[in-house]
Amino acid sequence: MKHLIIRKLIVDEYNELFDAKGMKYIEFDSVYSRIREYCKIILKDCPEMFKEENLLEQQLSEIVKNGIKHGNRCNPAKKLKVWYDLRKRARFIVEDQGEGFTCIDQWNEFFKKRQIALFNEDFDAFLELASFRGPDSDEDDGGNSLIAALEFWNGGMIYNEAKNKVGVVRWFRSGSEKSSIK
Repeated sequence: MKHLIIRKLIVDEYNELFDAKGMKYIEFDSVYSRIREYCKIILKDCPEMFKEENLLEQQLSEIVKNGIKHGNRCNPAKKLKVWYDLRKRARFIVEDQGEGFTCIDQWNEFFKKRQIALFNEDFDAFLELASFRGPDSDEDDGGNSLIAALEFWNGGMIYNEAKNKVGVVRWFRSGSEKSSIK
């Protein structure tokens, strides 16, 4: 018998993912055209085993993009702050100067309905839930990057109370652990 486990975005100001002790810190101007450059700077010393065919860069880019585009509204005078640790895992804290992800409750409700439709194999309902549109969404937004993020960040994805800061972590198996999997 299969069981449905509902995943959602969590708000927890005091979560340990926001403890930046021992992490590297960098900040960037909110220039949309430089997102890829910023991520390459952050990941320049990243262990190869963490890169997973550029999935890590892609997921980090989405977080940086959201902070610059939605948080700071591409205002180069506003800073995007990034704390990162790439020692035993990939861990990031990204904070913008915006009003926060104000639609987090609506997005969670949308995603819950989507998960239930998929679990129940109600593909018509699932297709109707193809993308999430909030009041500030444009034609390039759809909420699907958040769906991928919830899967990718296997150690958690947490927002602060203001919802303008996100903490994420991804744990990786060592080469010896990979070889022992059958």
